[in-house]
Amino acid sequence: MEDRLVAAKERLERLERRVDVTSVEATIQTIEQEMAQPGFWNDRDQAQRKAQELEGAKERIRLFQTLRHEFDEVETLHHLAQEEDDPETLDEAAQQLTALERKLDQATVQVFLSGPYDKGDCYLSLNAGAGGTDAQDWTEMMLRMYSRFCENQGWKVRVVDETQGEEAGLKSATLEVRGSYAYGTLRAEAGVHRLVRISPYDSARRRHTSFASVTAIPMVEDQELEIDEEDLKFESFRAGGPGGQHMQKNETAVRITHIPTGIIVACQNERSQTQNKLTAMKMLRARLVTLMEHERARELQELTGKLQDIEWGHQIRSYVLQPYQMVKDHRTNREMGNVQAVLDGELGGFIWAWLEHSPT
Repeated sequence: MEDRLVAAKERLERLERRVDVTSVEATIQTIEQEMAQPGFWNDRDQAQRKAQELEGAKERIRLFQTLRHEFDEVETLHHLAQEEDDPETLDEAAQQLTALERKLDQATVQVFLSGPYDKGDCYLSLNAGAGGTDAQDWTEMMLRMYSRFCENQGWKVRVVDETQGEEAGLKSATLEVRGSYAYGTLRAEAGVHRLVRISPYDSARRRHTSFASVTAIPMVEDQELEIDEEDLKFESFRAGGPGGQHMQKNETAVRITHIPTGIIVACQNERSQTQNKLTAMKMLRARLVTLMEHERARELQELTGKLQDIEWGHQIRSYVLQPYQMVKDHRTNREMGNVQAVLDGELGGFIWAWLEHSPT
């Protein structure tokens, strides 16, 4: 528990430095002085913006005062329990520390996710890369992993599109994720993910390396971007599935190509072609808005979903099952030995570490 206390203290101090509590307190004092001036409310719009800024600043101060107070309480309780050799009190301190760690996770989200779309919903797209059938199987494993992570966050998640692999797994899949800070949180996962394991598809039981990519796209309001229908190519096709009596016999699935950019989106999991088309248009609009916010060619290429870089040398995280077990994020050097827990959706530690190391 000593290590956890030290880690919690370091996280709290990093968050306080990031926010610059002294500067926030100075902002509060300045705004309060402005609000006390005669005529402050003459310009109601500006006055309301200032009032909102003041409340936001006060909320941050209250947040850190609460976190600091709770940390001091846990630290004091732990030291008293050690001095008195009291197992029950030690257990109580450990429970309080667990609750504090969750609040630090939430504070990390609030402090580091301040982009225009960070608070909102998103689409999370997965694409198989190098590795053949193993890569497609890895993509399906990742779909399960992210679905569980999202559900653990209390977000609503559903698959809006998926393309089955020839032998097993998925060539691609897209999740619709709705929840507070869904986009801001999941954009930490964007990049190439590498799996190393004994392949279940290799009769010689050799070790294989597989790759899959993750792309997070924020949902945007329809009015944020108008799209000329002349720039679009619409196609319908039969929704994929397991076959047999459940196979879709009507062409309800929809694929839309945005001709100027080459972006392709598809949706097949809605009940009708009209609903699939509406969802696909939302996905396309989200991708186009995101593209407009990125200037560098490499970022544009990644966001259009091209797969040529989903291979060795581009991974952000490695999941190694053989010859040892370890998940390592190459951006932050954070590691976790319990690979199965990660595959079951325990991704928070990697995401919070990336947020705390990220410049934006």
